[in-house]
Amino acid sequence: MILRPLSKAFKPPSTSDAACILLVAVFVPLTYIFHVTVVMPELHVVGGFWYTLVWLAALFVLFNITSNLLACMLVDTTIKKEILKPPLEPELLRQWHMCDACQALVPPRTWHCDVCDVCIIKRDHHCRFSGCCIGHHNYRYFFYFLVYMCIGAGFVVINASIYLWYLHADYYWRPYTVIALFVPALSFTLFASWENFYLFLYELNILAFGISLLMLIYHFPIFKRGAVMKQRNSTKHDLGLRANAEMVLGKRMHLTWLSPFLRSDLPHDGINWIPGSKAE
Repeated sequence: MILRPLSKAFKPPSTSDAACILLVAVFVPLTYIFHVTVVMPELHVVGGFWYTLVWLAALFVLFNITSNLLACMLVDTTIKKEILKPPLEPELLRQWHMCDACQALVPPRTWHCDVCDVCIIKRDHHCRFSGCCIGHHNYRYFFYFLVYMCIGAGFVVINASIYLWYLHADYYWRPYTVIALFVPALSFTLFASWENFYLFLYELNILAFGISLLMLIYHFPIFKRGAVMKQRNSTKHDLGLRANAEMVLGKRMHLTWLSPFLRSDLPHDGINWIPGSKAE
């Protein structure tokens, strides 16, 4: 694994990337604090078994959201990570192509990103929330970032719904709440309060859950057939579900859900792709 220079990893290439990264960097810790200090004490006895269990689970999810996002940003999946040497075999060499922007001969399934201004090995797409492209070497971390964001936001939505609409129904079940939900800026300006802030965090978690779930639904068929977004309908590199999953998650894929720091070597270097038949 080769890491990008910190000066590039933490310097978003566009304003929209910077805004998305800042949103996640602020929203995720605030949600955790809100859930642990405001919601959980009213649902479970502080220090009790269920409180401790949920607190540890929330900490585990928080760790995986933030660490997988950081891994996405830090792991280099560009053609600059190493010196690429075109193969000597004519059959393999024919699959390589010239990138006019990089002025380099690049491998198959490698495409240029106009935002990052570099070619990405097995490029899938440019991720605004990490400020970099998702490719061969960091797709695992992007995948788990989505999974844990979906789990975490969904769990907070369920618990916060009980907190807002049941335990504090006397405050939140009123017409004003509709205005606060659809025009949060107006509610903060006219009626700034912690209750409105909790409602705003609740709304952000609904959006985070919906977006991450939709992205998982969109990406899973691509993941399942061993493709990338640019060739999402292609089965040219489909080796079967298990082999395709291993191509993304690595040889120890059954353990990778625990932590992005757990080493799981990929079975392919991402350079010379030979179309294979689907495994039975």
